[in-house]
Amino acid sequence: MRWFLAIILGFLSLGFAPTQANRSSQNDTSLKVAVEGKGTIVIKLYMKEAPKACNHIVELARQGFYDGQRFFRVTRSPRPYIAQVGDPASRNGVDGPNIGQGSTGAKIPYEDSGHHNDKYAVGLAALLSKDRDSGDCQFYIVLGDGNTFLDGSYTVFGHVTSGFDVVDHLEKGDKITSVTVS
Repeated sequence: MRWFLAIILGFLSLGFAPTQANRSSQNDTSLKVAVEGKGTIVIKLYMKEAPKACNHIVELARQGFYDGQRFFRVTRSPRPYIAQVGDPASRNGVDGPNIGQGSTGAKIPYEDSGHHNDKYAVGLAALLSKDRDSGDCQFYIVLGDGNTFLDGSYTVFGHVTSGFDVVDHLEKGDKITSVTVS
């Protein structure tokens, strides 16, 4: 009888293992952003703390939305600020008069993830000035310290975990070859 119970418990534990693995893998979701000629940036997503922003960005990445886009804004002067991507029009260049205004039409409301706009933080850019609930497909990577004044205005939904050298050398016009989810 004991061996029978042991077998039943073994099968039951196997049945629960995939669910637990899926739950932990969702909390460990990352984006791998391949930048042409520079390398790969890995961004750990705050799936639990900013689920709406993360799920939206993940879905766009899975659709190939970011592939071929360019960083259309990289501000390093007078001090390191941000690198921004996500305007579909950037595939055709970064100097157009409407660059930075492109979207998918979605509006992702602000989420207070509890994280700050410290160096290497990743946030959802608002498309409308002064409307923190107008985030969509554009996101930024914080390039330096001293930008926490952005806190409370933009959802911080992740942070760079590797590829710091790539981030530190981003330039306006750098092209993303692919964004994958892992």
